[in-house]
Amino acid sequence: MTNTPYRLGVLHGDGIGPEIVPAAVAIVDAALAASGAEPVEWVELPLGASAIETHGAHTPESTLDELAGLDAWLLGPHDSVSYPEPFRSQLNPSGTIRKHFGLFANIRPAKAFPGGNAVVPDTDLVIVRENTEGFYADRNTHAGTGEFMPSPDVAIAMGIITRAATERIARTAFELAKGRGKKLTIVHKANVLKLTTGLFRRVCLEVAADYPDVTVDDFHIDAMTMKLVRRADEFDVIVTENMFGDILSDLAGEVAGSLGIAPSVNSSDTHAMAQAAHGSAPDIAGRNVANPIAMVLSSAMLLEWLAAKNDDARLRDAAARVENGVTATVSGGTSTSDLGGSASTTEFTAAVVAAISAGKDPS
Repeated sequence: MTNTPYRLGVLHGDGIGPEIVPAAVAIVDAALAASGAEPVEWVELPLGASAIETHGAHTPESTLDELAGLDAWLLGPHDSVSYPEPFRSQLNPSGTIRKHFGLFANIRPAKAFPGGNAVVPDTDLVIVRENTEGFYADRNTHAGTGEFMPSPDVAIAMGIITRAATERIARTAFELAKGRGKKLTIVHKANVLKLTTGLFRRVCLEVAADYPDVTVDDFHIDAMTMKLVRRADEFDVIVTENMFGDILSDLAGEVAGSLGIAPSVNSSDTHAMAQAAHGSAPDIAGRNVANPIAMVLSSAMLLEWLAAKNDDARLRDAAARVENGVTATVSGGTSTSDLGGSASTTEFTAAVVAAISAGKDPS
């Protein structure tokens, strides 16, 4: 267990990022205080549109250097499609950081809240998304991207699946399933993409032999989208490649109530980054109406990751307090407009802080 304060990076990002990231920081601080843990040291670093203006890069080298020395960090959403060229055409900030630090596992839960406007009220699943290759061409090569144009009228993108990366993400998913409902679903398109996603499915099934207590099934990506809409409550852990995982996690977030409640953590064995699954929502930026839940719960996941890495029971307790505080606030009738409520971002944040401060020991 660590005896020194944790140092956590804060990257506000673009759009609603400067509203929801501070909300997460305030709620984490309240949970740490309630659990008796040491306060963390928050280290703010430049990233996104503001960093282009001040540093000439959306993800400055100085930011990457600083992140390497921190215990973990919070990344706000970015609005890279609005960046001026050449920055718009570059690998975006999230992809840059994930690729630089080898954050191969993107863990994206979807859990409905009581009174939270869910399409499938009992949804409680986790999507485990391989984060370094697959059909996202901007991340699956060592240099440059796997997307190119041999002529002005022809565009080509490479999809890359490797045994090593698939086995690594499969073991991550099976370990997670072992501690949850002991059920894992492999999502692929092996009937058409026979070699690529066929390899993904085959390697996952090979890994399954080491987890006899976990029930395994598999579905094609198109069938899985249909099943999630009506039967999301029947799934536990879902493992899939990069692009399929991105699409399914957005769908699962809406099924659970709103994309605004969809958290995620990106991790390797040594580094981790909390990042809400949604985008920067520039249409509502600066209006104090954004739902901070996804960023807040992403931060709770980050505390859990740090707790496991450092065998820190107080951090684990703080993570539980964050989750309980959010759940109590929503079920108590306070929520933002996407969940059917009328609370502002700051009002919701204050309500969660109050719930944590008044809450009982989550154990």
